[in-house]
Amino acid sequence: MAQSNVAGWTGAGDSGSQPVSPRPLIESDRVEGTAVFGADNSHIGTIKRLMIDKVSGQVAYAVMSFGGFLGLGEDTFTIPWSKLDYEPDLGGYKTDIAPESVKAAPDFYREGDYQWNDREHERRLHDYYGVSPYWGI
Repeated sequence: MAQSNVAGWTGAGDSGSQPVSPRPLIESDRVEGTAVFGADNSHIGTIKRLMIDKVSGQVAYAVMSFGGFLGLGEDTFTIPWSKLDYEPDLGGYKTDIAPESVKAAPDFYREGDYQWNDREHERRLHDYYGVSPYWGI
């Protein structure tokens, strides 16, 4: 998947150059709770929170919730932001990651208060998903 703009198209997607959204910015609380769809357009989860690099301001990860009911019994999984593309027709984000792959990903956020300072752990997550780390190499 292409590096995605939070609320619009970047023109870097697989389908070629696309127009920039008339509203290129969005509030983070509006992204939280947004649906995530799989390659077949089926709903696979919801964005629970965004993890933003303090220095660059770049969104690094989406922490997604799967399953559960009213927040009970849900699982949370962290995926690199670059694996999501906003799809206006769906009103949510789309990924090429299969739900089974997300659930088999390296454990990253599930403890709740994960210390986000372990670059090697982050690198394993990026390697698993086959994307370059947001901070470069």
